[in-house]
Amino acid sequence: MALELGCIADDFTGATDLANNLVRAGMTTVQTIGVPVDSIDTDAQALVVSLKSRSIPASDAVAQSVAAARWLLKQGASQLYFKYCSTFDSTSAGNIGPVTDALMDLTGCDFTVACPAFPDNGRTVFKGYLFAGDVLLNESGMQHHPITPMTDPNLVRVLQAQTRRKVGLIDYSVVADGVRAIHERVDALKRDGVSIAILDAISNDDLLTLGRALHSWPLLTAGSGLAIGLPSNWGLRPSAQAAQLEASWGRAAIICGSCSSTTRSQVDYFLKRGGQALALDPLRLLDGGDLVQAALEWVKSQSPERSVLIYTTATPEAIKHTRARAAAVNGEMDISGQLEQVLARIAHELLAVGVGRLLVAGGETSGAVVQALGIAQLRIGPQIDPGVPWCTAWVPALSRRIHLSLKSGNFGSVDFFHKAFALID
Repeated sequence: MALELGCIADDFTGATDLANNLVRAGMTTVQTIGVPVDSIDTDAQALVVSLKSRSIPASDAVAQSVAAARWLLKQGASQLYFKYCSTFDSTSAGNIGPVTDALMDLTGCDFTVACPAFPDNGRTVFKGYLFAGDVLLNESGMQHHPITPMTDPNLVRVLQAQTRRKVGLIDYSVVADGVRAIHERVDALKRDGVSIAILDAISNDDLLTLGRALHSWPLLTAGSGLAIGLPSNWGLRPSAQAAQLEASWGRAAIICGSCSSTTRSQVDYFLKRGGQALALDPLRLLDGGDLVQAALEWVKSQSPERSVLIYTTATPEAIKHTRARAAAVNGEMDISGQLEQVLARIAHELLAVGVGRLLVAGGETSGAVVQALGIAQLRIGPQIDPGVPWCTAWVPALSRRIHLSLKSGNFGSVDFFHKAFALID
C-alpha cells in the first residue's frame, strides 16, 4: 500500500505517541526527525514528521509546519493530520490556532476539527471541556506548567483566542448518534460561519466513530487518540506485524528530564526498588561543573547487567529555587535549555559505553537527544504503555541501530521504566 496519511507533530514524544496509535491499528509507520530534505525510501503507509514547535514563536511554528505539510503532500499523502498534546498545550498567542489556520489555508480546507481526547491516557472532552482523569485540565497540575500553563479547560474559548476563524462544538450527544449526525452538525456549523469544531470524545468508541466520519477530509487536527479510528478507512486492521522490530542489544539506560508528577512517580518507583540512579544537580552548572563527564564515570562504575537512570527530575518547589539561584548568578542563563543539552550530550556518550536500549522521558529532552544522536528516522514498534512505543533508530556515529523510546512526561504507569525493558529483553 502506498503512503496514505501524512502527519505533523509539534514535539518528538507526541510524534511517537501518534505513530504508536497508528501502528496499533495496523498501519506501518515511519517517523522523521524534522522535515527531510529529499524524498525517503520507505514502504510505510503513514509518515509522521516530528517538529520541536510547540513552544517556539508562532511564526516559526507556522513556517515549520507548512514546510512539513508541503513535503508530505509531495510524498503523496491523501490526508494531513496536525498533532498536538492531549493537554492542548498552548497560549493565547498559539501555537495550535496559528498552525491550524496556516494548514487550512494551504489545503484550501474550509472546515476542520480539533480533538485532543485520548481516553486511554485519561484525556476526555465533554461539552467542550478537557478533563485529565477525573478533574478538569486546570485542576490537574497543568495550570502550573512553566511554559504553557493551562488555566481554562474550555477548549472553545482556548482555541478561539488563537485563531481568526470561528470555533464551535460537536458535543457528545451528536457523536453518540453516529456518522450521519456528525455530518449534519458540521453542515449546521458551516451555515453559522464556524470553520473549526471542538470534538467531544469520552471513549475509544467515540474516536472510532469520529474516524469514520472524517474519512475523506483533507486536514485533521488532534491529539494522538483520534488516530486509532483512521487506519480502518484504508481497510487496515490491528496486526502485530506492523509493530515488529529487530532484536535488541546492549546496555539499558534512562535519560529523564521531565518534571511532571507522572514522571516523578516513575523515578520514585525506580529508586525505591533499588535501581541504579544518578540525580544531576543543576546548580553545578553555575560553577562550571562537568555534569557530562561525572555522569559517564558514574555509569562505568555500575553493573552493566542492570538499567541505569540519569535524571534532573525535581519538584516544582525545587525547580523554582534552581531558577532563582541561576537568575541571581547569571540573569541571562537559560538553565532549562542548558540541562536539556547536558542530557543530550550524556545520551550521546552513553552509546560509547555500550548502551543500545535507551529510554528518554520528557518532550523537550527527547527532542534534544535525537538531535544530538543525529537520528533522522524512527521505525515504530510495540507499545509499552498507551502513547509510548519502542522504536528502532539508525545512529550514524554507531553505524547501527539502537532501540529507543521517547516518553512524554505525563504518560506511562508508575512501573513504566521496568516494564519498558522487560518488553524487549
